[in-house]
Amino acid sequence: MNLREQYEEFELHNLSKFACKSSCTLGRKRQESKCEVRTEFQRDRDRIVHSKAFRRLIHKTQVFLAPEGDHYRTRLTHTLEVSQISRTIARALRLNEDLTEAIALGHDLGHTPFGHKGESVINEILKDEGGFRHNEQSLRVVDILESKTEEVYGLNLTEEVRDGILNHSGEQKPITLEGQVVKLSDRIAYLNHDIDDSIRAGIICERDIPYEILRVLGNSHSERITNMIMNIVNNSANEDSIHMTADFQLKMGELRDYMFDNIYLNDVAKSEENKSEFLLKQLFEYYLNNFSVLPCYYHSIADKYGSTNKELVKDYIAGMTDRYAINQFKMLYVPNPWDK
Repeated sequence: MNLREQYEEFELHNLSKFACKSSCTLGRKRQESKCEVRTEFQRDRDRIVHSKAFRRLIHKTQVFLAPEGDHYRTRLTHTLEVSQISRTIARALRLNEDLTEAIALGHDLGHTPFGHKGESVINEILKDEGGFRHNEQSLRVVDILESKTEEVYGLNLTEEVRDGILNHSGEQKPITLEGQVVKLSDRIAYLNHDIDDSIRAGIICERDIPYEILRVLGNSHSERITNMIMNIVNNSANEDSIHMTADFQLKMGELRDYMFDNIYLNDVAKSEENKSEFLLKQLFEYYLNNFSVLPCYYHSIADKYGSTNKELVKDYIAGMTDRYAINQFKMLYVPNPWDK
């Protein structure tokens, strides 16, 4: 019995009966030989971590566009916080920690530059083609846009990880409890770290948050995260679904509403959004009219999958980091000074 098989046996005997065991995975679209050391979900996690799309998250906006301070969250640090929270919950509930981690690390790979503003701009551009949603783009990234080799498109992840990535956002519930954990952990992470960043930016103070919300959820960053995690753990143990109590769900919704009114739509946080909207629209128009300048990889995707030029321009721009998009705009539209 090799190391993978030993660990699969460990899962069968030690994880919850509701956990998704790696030996019972629904499989991959393309059949592969198994690894002697890693389980299927561990391999998925590694493929995501080693992908170019994962590395680019470090320079993608979370809330504040291209922040100058070293301590503001980026899309990568958000992803790592979601992973940490998800793993804590999964371990407490004896769920599959490797599956949870893989979903968490891959859930935001499809996010655009300039945060949610970038997503809304591309959604508007593509409104006649069905719009744009980052969770669907994340799945497209791992299914097609990332590649294991120059000849093989996509990371060929297991169905459980693909489902968790797709359904971490929206109304559809993930098919695994591990995916449901990530869905809730994503909200726990961004509600709390966006408050932390906004306090650092001087947009709000902790005491500005309504008392009734803090009374239920907690008075500090760490206290709120701990309380939310424990609420999930205490109410989901030995259950076939992941959920919070009604009062926590209500106050988390009220906190989200408060943040939209006072943070996400705040003039300071939105001060550069009109510029980023103009920039993305200009880039989209340029590449659509000059499709041949896109990297050869996108042309090969068009040949293999029949993707339209507009869809591939969307793929190219959605994959950009904030600074790469800014540099491309400068190169295309800002004159260079003449140096003698």
